[in-house]
Amino acid sequence: MGEPGSLVTGDRAGGRSWCLRRVGMDAEWLLLEDGNEVTIGRGFGVTYQLVSKICPLMISRNHCVLKQNVEGQWTIMDNKSLNGVWLNRQRLEPLNVYSIHKGDHIQLGVPLENKENAEYEYEVTEEEWDRMYPCLAPKNDQMTGKNKGLRTKRKFSLDELEGPGAEGPSNLKSKISKVSCESGQPVKSHGKGEVASQPSEYLDPKLTSLEPSEKATEVHVYPGSTKVIELHHKKQKASNPSASHSSLALFKVTMSRILKLKTQMQEKQVAVLNVKKQTQKGNSKKIVKMEQELQDLQSQLCAEQAQQQARVEQLEKTFQEEEQHLQDLEKEQGEEDLKQQLAQALQEHRALMEELNRSKKDFEAIIQAKNKELEQTKEEKEKVQAQKEEVLSHVNDVLENELQCIICSEYFIEAVTLNCAHSFCSYCISEWMKRKVECPICRKDIKSQTHSLVLDNCINKMVDNLSSEVKERRIVLIRERKAKRLS
Repeated sequence: MGEPGSLVTGDRAGGRSWCLRRVGMDAEWLLLEDGNEVTIGRGFGVTYQLVSKICPLMISRNHCVLKQNVEGQWTIMDNKSLNGVWLNRQRLEPLNVYSIHKGDHIQLGVPLENKENAEYEYEVTEEEWDRMYPCLAPKNDQMTGKNKGLRTKRKFSLDELEGPGAEGPSNLKSKISKVSCESGQPVKSHGKGEVASQPSEYLDPKLTSLEPSEKATEVHVYPGSTKVIELHHKKQKASNPSASHSSLALFKVTMSRILKLKTQMQEKQVAVLNVKKQTQKGNSKKIVKMEQELQDLQSQLCAEQAQQQARVEQLEKTFQEEEQHLQDLEKEQGEEDLKQQLAQALQEHRALMEELNRSKKDFEAIIQAKNKELEQTKEEKEKVQAQKEEVLSHVNDVLENELQCIICSEYFIEAVTLNCAHSFCSYCISEWMKRKVECPICRKDIKSQTHSLVLDNCINKMVDNLSSEVKERRIVLIRERKAKRLS
């Protein structure tokens, strides 16, 4: 095939390289790189992807493989393709490796009906790199899966729902932290440490019962605020933050008032302790008055706390309503997304059905071509069979007419030829000569007998191709005649 020289990859630095030049085109040439395996097919995991515009299924997913052997010579292998690989107009056996040489003709697939040449035909050649480079086909880099177009459900965040400059639940945490920091400063500046250092016996029982809640305010300001913070984290997807703005404003005002009352209580406690230290016996009216003021402040604080609890419950209810509204919106959005996905799926289904119809037509074209080829092969086989039967019939006619003994009407057994050139079985002519010494056909006197080895060999070979009944009858006759001669 081709020139006697082997195909060894050229040095690109030298300016020449080997390639498969597509016949009749100055494009889509396939480069054979030194040391690299080249795979050709219509699949994604090949070096060069060939997608036929006429018949997409003509090229298999992994049609053929080209690689170098240990000697550096390029070889080609048909990787069990449907329509085959042809080297110099001869189809290659699948999974067998064949050497290719410069000038060889490579054909992928078969010609379609009413076409002389296949769509993909190449010639093995060596070209200058500058001449070859503009004509090279791009390599196939599509190695990833097909699941890039899947849609993901859009998730709403609080930042998307809040308008610029709007005040709402997203600012709740920062507002509470700011209020907590502001509340901590006045308490410390008025000597809370001094209050903590005084013996508990000098303090009013009601005042001492408030100390745990005061310590708690250093971190949380008010137990109800933790509930609000949890609600804030839970309802970050509020659909209408302006609706809860008024509730948050009221909450902020109430928290400020509570902190102010607590600060005043701390001041009164410190004042009461100072007065008790200075005048332990006298001025009891002043102490009673201050304690009464302290109790009033405590009552106001309890009332504010009750109001704050009501505010928190109202805020929680508002958040629940907003959450329900948000769920309804998400449900509506989900239905719209589902409709869009369904429309896209229907469009993809239609495209797939069109592709399947095209593939079906291509398959039908291939099947018709194969059926036509099969019919031609069948006709040729029938012709050969008819010729064979005709030859056998002619042989039978020859055996019956020319190679039968006229005396026993059987094929010659140990044929002898008389001096008149007529042939008979040796046993038959011997029995005939016991009555007459003349030829049974021409009636000439028998003067000589000659054994005819040519006739014996010819008859034996012809009988081998006949039926088993003829063979058995001939064997029986030979045994009977030998037995009669011996007796």
